[in-house]
Amino acid sequence: MGEFELIRRYFAAAACARMSGEADGVALGIGDDCALLGVAPGEQLAVSTDTLVAGVHFPEQGDPGLLGQRALAVSTSDLAGMGAAPVGFTLALTIPSVDPDWLAAFAHGLDAMAASCGMRLLGGDTTRGPLSMTLTVFGRLPSGQALLRSGARPGDLLCVGGALGDAAGALPIVLGERDGHTPEAAELLSRYWSPQPQLGLGQALRGRATAALDISDGLLADCAHIAAASSVSLIIEQSRVPLSSALLAVAGAEGGLQCALAGGDDYVLAFTLPADAAPGLREEGWPIHVIGHVARGEGVHLLDTAGRAVAPHRRGYNHFQG
Repeated sequence: MGEFELIRRYFAAAACARMSGEADGVALGIGDDCALLGVAPGEQLAVSTDTLVAGVHFPEQGDPGLLGQRALAVSTSDLAGMGAAPVGFTLALTIPSVDPDWLAAFAHGLDAMAASCGMRLLGGDTTRGPLSMTLTVFGRLPSGQALLRSGARPGDLLCVGGALGDAAGALPIVLGERDGHTPEAAELLSRYWSPQPQLGLGQALRGRATAALDISDGLLADCAHIAAASSVSLIIEQSRVPLSSALLAVAGAEGGLQCALAGGDDYVLAFTLPADAAPGLREEGWPIHVIGHVARGEGVHLLDTAGRAVAPHRRGYNHFQG
């Protein structure tokens, strides 16, 4: 099977590539040399690119259907972190060989997540080589309303959009180092393989949050980006960090907390809010978990239940550090 037949059979024919209409900003999708996107007056285009590599971001022998879901979800989460509404994505897929069963499963998982997120496949590329994929996602939002990392102010609340650490708690199960045949393990595995980008929350935070991002490398590491960009200090009370019952059952209280603080792969939003903005968001039904506050100074500081500073074991994932 050649490259173009592969694209036609597994990707151009997928539901996420055959969506029609310009209401979402797509004037022309897959099939030509370029896709054409329209930006309405008063709007901006949000663009983000992620590369996922076998053996680094996912196991070499991972389930292709789950991999398709995960690949698009983690990329789309960047749009949520900016408060953007989803438009579409491109996929550059590198595979070692043409395996029809693998491709069919991968395309099915990709299509399922695209439907869940309202994302349209706009085009891409396929090539032969070690398994990896690069996705570029596109979103739109009103001009000047993007959620940035640079607006946090002393006195703001520091919040997250849900329980943290589940994906990190699942990693030993994914790698076959821990039993995965329990309901709690299944729940953690779902969070690892099928994270749900918080697109609605991100859009609800427009004009309310002073800073935001999605948590991909761990709470402490990613909050450090807000602290640095905003020239402030973020104070985290470890007793207020939300942990799921499944994570506590699998990893225990201390292990679960370490997963939440530095494990990464959560794809939950972290954001800062003026104190008077939180009640309205809660009344609208959005998950608002206050875990600390913004103060003068620099860096991220972790406090125990007595308010004493705690030195974390590690702060998060970094590709170029051991």
